[in-house]
Amino acid sequence: MDVIAFPDDLVQTQAAWNATYDALAAPRPRDTTALRRRLLLLSVRLCWHPYWETALSVPAARSELRQMTRARRTVRAA
Repeated sequence: MDVIAFPDDLVQTQAAWNATYDALAAPRPRDTTALRRRLLLLSVRLCWHPYWETALSVPAARSELRQMTRARRTVRAA
């Protein structure tokens, strides 16, 4: 499978979305309203990013983006 080159701002937005989701999913999260609002804002930015207009297969590219950002986070944590 070819590696897809995503724009940096899209990768950063996905990473922020993952971090926000993890914070919201943690036991007894603080300030859940702010986290939910941030998650919604990041979701909109991800969904309407101009990159998706040029992607050949949007569902596959979205999946690849999620997997890539999770893998990067795992490597950084190690």
